[in-house]
Amino acid sequence: MNSTDFIIARDDFQHCKFIETTIPDATELPDDALLIKVDRFAFTANNITYAVLGDELKYWELFPAPEGFGNIPVWGFGEVIASQHPDIAIGERLFGYFPMATHLMIEAADVRKRGLRDAAAHRQNVAPVYNAYARVSGDPAFAGRQGDYQALLRPLFMLSFLVDDFLAENEFYGARSVMLSSASSKTAFGLAHLLHTRKDIRVIGLTSASNMTFVTSLGCYDDVVSYEDVRSLPSDVPTAFVDMAGNSALREKLHRHFGGQMKYSGRIGLTHRSSSPDEPELPGAKPIWFFAPDQIRKRAKAWGPGGIDQRFGAAWSGFAPMLEQWLTVTEGRGPAAVREAYLDTLNGRVPPDQAVILSL
Repeated sequence: MNSTDFIIARDDFQHCKFIETTIPDATELPDDALLIKVDRFAFTANNITYAVLGDELKYWELFPAPEGFGNIPVWGFGEVIASQHPDIAIGERLFGYFPMATHLMIEAADVRKRGLRDAAAHRQNVAPVYNAYARVSGDPAFAGRQGDYQALLRPLFMLSFLVDDFLAENEFYGARSVMLSSASSKTAFGLAHLLHTRKDIRVIGLTSASNMTFVTSLGCYDDVVSYEDVRSLPSDVPTAFVDMAGNSALREKLHRHFGGQMKYSGRIGLTHRSSSPDEPELPGAKPIWFFAPDQIRKRAKAWGPGGIDQRFGAAWSGFAPMLEQWLTVTEGRGPAAVREAYLDTLNGRVPPDQAVILSL
């Protein structure tokens, strides 16, 4: 049987197309393999970041594509339509990392009551979280619109949760305020929501003039400042910078404005895709990448089995009720809708209060 896959040129993200790939049918599956029909998936600016970092962080290896092309990973849901694993039934619903495609075959391993992982050799060069699948059949938290919110924001909110924990663990490096660029992005406002509950930390959202109204309406930023006005911020306040935008010019402007009061500069995202490979040395804290798997490993050891899930679950329960107020979910089905949503996201045409769920 065939799968329809949406792929992009790795050297020109504007160039995208659909291809048909041959996959085994039920009678040809190897032992322990599952054939999954990809049901629905989220698409956000974060998926563009996966493409930008596809070579560096091995994302392109997860779902192979023809030479020169890549299949962008997405978070979503799939239904098992054929199984050679004795503990996985046809009809099971899984939540995890999928290709932008109609089908996926995985090698089920470490099957437990609540999850499993794909043991395919070509997928083992990435962090384990990207190969894990939750078994969510019958779980109301993963059904309907709540399920859409899980696909749209749960992976991003995990990053928000880890950055918040990292900053708190390090006592915010002595900063009294935290600035977030690309403040309208979902990872940013998830982090702002968490930071806003902490005492003695002022949360500042940096955004484009066109997104000022939306970011202000969220209510989780103490101040909202346009990129053009960042020099209006008091330069004598110890400040931490969480950079979701990946804009070299903005980063330099902020470092030169705050100088030695820039106590932490963490690079998290690339929503602007405007990073220069040859950035000058900047005053204040040296910009460094935040690597979520390192924080996960540290907390898994410190908090013990289930510790991360328990704490993250409590944080999510306080965040999820806000999403209905903040976001409008739109759905698209079929190749034309997928292509349109991809290009709109790539080219910055998706309003910040809109969230996109797709299926092929």
